Amino acid sequence: MALILNIDTATEIASVCVSQGSNSLAFRENQHQREHASFVHAAIAGILSEAGLTLQEMDAFAVTSGPGSYTGLRVGMATAKGFCYAFSKPLIAVNTLEVMAKAALEAIETEEIDLLCPMIDARRMEVFTALYDRDLKNLLPPQPCILEEKSFDSYLVKSKLMFFGSGSSKFKTLKTGENIVFKNIEYNAKNLAGLANKAFQQKKFADISYSQPEYFKDFQSTVKR
Repeated sequence: MALILNIDTATEIASVCVSQGSNSLAFRENQHQREHASFVHAAIAGILSEAGLTLQEMDAFAVTSGPGSYTGLRVGMATAKGFCYAFSKPLIAVNTLEVMAKAALEAIETEEIDLLCPMIDARRMEVFTALYDRDLKNLLPPQPCILEEKSFDSYLVKSKLMFFGSGSSKFKTLKTGENIVFKNIEYNAKNLAGLANKAFQQKKFADISYSQPEYFKDFQSTVKR
């Protein structure tokens, strides 16, 4: 099974883990967003020491590619790409919202939820969001969204949706209904590990030279009129 170093610095809590297959062998996290840059390399050294492994032994390096914090995304992507260049290993980049959906799927287990809607807070009533079914099939591509009372109505007619993530509290002030569930779901690099392992097996690697974080810069300058 593949050994993968997983790096997530996209949002408020940063974490790293080394995994074999989908199993985490060692894990570290940091809850202080301003310390993500100083946290990453020391944490990686710690988990490799704990697992008795070296960077050279990794089969690939995985990173959450965004959306998320501008600075945090740059830290994670630069770190992962640096290791890939140094050790000639493949890069795996996974959208942050998909990793969040993976965490939610593991948390709800047998609950009767049809669709998963992760939300990352942007500003005002804006979020980054996407929509996934229980097989993690992407039904609504990751995108910026200005929340309104009628948002997601076309899906809520037939399906029960779960909203979660730092942006979901905004939607909670606008929307209620029997097909709506709000939950507090936390994700970390362990959730990235399962998706990274699947990508490795399918040889879905990112181009190291051209890969960039998914900032959604255009969205950041949008003003609702």
